[in-house]
Amino acid sequence: MSMSWVMSYENIPQNISAGLLSLSDNPIVILLIINLILLFVGVFMDMTPAVLIFTPIFLPIVTDLGMDPIQFGIVMILNLCIGLCTPPVGSVLFVGVGIANTTIEKVVKPLIPLFVAMIFALMLRTSARISYSLRFALIRVIRTNILKKQLIMAYRACCVLNRRPVIRLMFLF
Repeated sequence: MSMSWVMSYENIPQNISAGLLSLSDNPIVILLIINLILLFVGVFMDMTPAVLIFTPIFLPIVTDLGMDPIQFGIVMILNLCIGLCTPPVGSVLFVGVGIANTTIEKVVKPLIPLFVAMIFALMLRTSARISYSLRFALIRVIRTNILKKQLIMAYRACCVLNRRPVIRLMFLF
């Protein structure tokens, strides 16, 4: 609690936000810098303290860039997870080596293609800038159109059967 008080009293998130936003006007460059910082932090720090420290710093920046907070949470956790399993300090890597009774050198070389795939997936997730609220709005519109079509088909079926529907549905559209 005292760390969050000091951070807010000293305006650390606002200063870092202003510094990052002054580096470039291009949102992709800023997101790339944030990814590199989080990857570096993920190598040396455990995930829980990193999330607690860096979320209040980076969240205002990415919301200013137009990124959805849920998408940023996914990107942040993905960054920190990649950092957890990369050498030199990757704690998950050391646990796996300890369980398998092998050495780091034998494990790292076969994992290099997986690290490349994880970084590629991270870049894809970061560059997908469509917000979830827009996706949910599109899904709602599609569902509404499907519902309208079903109601029209039900009305036409009632007309074909020479039955008068209780509620006339056509004036709703």
